[in-house]
Amino acid sequence: VAAAVPDVPRYVAGFEGCHDVAAAREAAAATDRAVDLRVVEITHEELLRAVRAVAGATGRRNPMDVAIAVPLYLVAEAAAADGFDRLAVGQGADELFGGYSKVEAPARDGRVDADTVRGARTETVRTLPAQLERDVLAVRAAGAEPVAPLLDDRIVAAALALPGDHLAADDERKIALRRAAAGRVPESVRVADKKAVQYGTYVSRELDRLARQAGFKRRMDDHVGQYLDDLLVDE
Repeated sequence: VAAAVPDVPRYVAGFEGCHDVAAAREAAAATDRAVDLRVVEITHEELLRAVRAVAGATGRRNPMDVAIAVPLYLVAEAAAADGFDRLAVGQGADELFGGYSKVEAPARDGRVDADTVRGARTETVRTLPAQLERDVLAVRAAGAEPVAPLLDDRIVAAALALPGDHLAADDERKIALRRAAAGRVPESVRVADKKAVQYGTYVSRELDRLARQAGFKRRMDDHVGQYLDDLLVDE
């Protein structure tokens, strides 16, 4: 989708040395035209500020939701500061097109109830409403409106009609989506692995670090969650 609108900037957020920033830079370098890549470097100070903002905006304080919402918030904030009122996001790609490892061999994966690829994909699609509520609220709190091209009704209908072997098989995921991208993006980008945003940006790692520095050790039950509760007690 981004390849079709080459004249707009791309945004990525993350701590120094993280996977997502490195991957974005590699993708930009592999493109046959100039790419305006804008990197939002996250620091501990910015992380804590964003944690408070997304917790207030979404009403969610659990480590997973916070760690996912923080990079979205910071990217949207940067885009809004640059004068943009909309932010295109890739939400729906993994859920609709079989991007999760648990979809690949569901009969052997205890994380899903289904025993077929399509059935497991249906389970992941059903998680979208709760995810989208969080993401929309985080982006709006930063001053932008999210736009999710992959959630267009026509794309959703096409994705839901795909047979299982076009979703995931033999250690390959998002098969149909990757095939559709052939010739539209550099090959290295088309086949690249994707990390979950909370890990690819190091946000989860650094929340864990801050929690331990504040005395919430890993031996404690849900130590990052306890840290966030303490951090946000007056919010």
